[in-house]
Amino acid sequence: MPIKIPEGLPAAEILEKENIFVMNELRANHQDIRPLKIAILNLMPTKIVTETQLARLLSNSSLQVEVTLLQTSTHVSKHTSQEHMQAFYKYFDDVCDEKFDGLIITGAPVEEMPFEAVDYWPELCRVMEWSKTHVFSTFHICWAAQAALYYHYGVPKYQLDKKLFGVYEHEALVPSHPILRGFDEVFLAPHSRHTECRMEDIVREPKLEVLAKSEGAGAFIIAAKDRNMFFVTGHAEYDNDTLSKEYFRDKGKGLPIDVPLNYFPDDDPTRRPPNRWRGHAHLLFSNWLNYFVYQLTPFDVNEIK
Repeated sequence: MPIKIPEGLPAAEILEKENIFVMNELRANHQDIRPLKIAILNLMPTKIVTETQLARLLSNSSLQVEVTLLQTSTHVSKHTSQEHMQAFYKYFDDVCDEKFDGLIITGAPVEEMPFEAVDYWPELCRVMEWSKTHVFSTFHICWAAQAALYYHYGVPKYQLDKKLFGVYEHEALVPSHPILRGFDEVFLAPHSRHTECRMEDIVREPKLEVLAKSEGAGAFIIAAKDRNMFFVTGHAEYDNDTLSKEYFRDKGKGLPIDVPLNYFPDDDPTRRPPNRWRGHAHLLFSNWLNYFVYQLTPFDVNEIK
């Protein structure tokens, strides 16, 4: 699919080298179709890496997607240049009067803090409340999934004894659900977090449904029954080397870190880890775009309510 991203975004050159169809604004404006408007609230410190990962996954369908990158005004990124942020990102207040077909809220490395202690928590609450009336379907990733489950349903999070870190097997519990269409009964996905939302708290909420789980990592894909909201507790979007970079970063800082589970061949960190979850990552995002955004959203995006 053609994906329309801001002119000059570093992801464009990377994706073009991968033969992914990146469309410029001029060509997009001359196509006689309405692109899906997808906003991405990028809370990850590695902004450019995350932009590229998500753009890659959003490009894997026949739909045209127009991406708007968002940042919080209450937190200044320390790992990405302000020139990049000013060139390619908008603040929530810049778009709060607009409506979007889809919204993705990424993870963030703040899961060990209470939600209310995060400096941008009040702003994130505004975004999550706004999404109820201005976004047709919202996709929450890792910490954002925990934050949204807490904000919308009061589901608590718990500190783990040690970091959940590696590539885990998952079971598709509701294989007939459209977001799992084409999934194997057992599939892999990476996790990297210090906290969890427990299965017993999630299933106690009648408005939620657990669609996929892992024996080692718990609930993985959760859906809201009465709204187009999805909560994914892992990182299907990760590249093959993302966990490796996290491992060597923490090891270099002298932090307690285990070799990622089921990741390096023979648990040998000197060997290149293969990407064994890419296919299901593409399925997850393309199913979300197709079945929960494109086929259901109003043609006039301003009619979203």
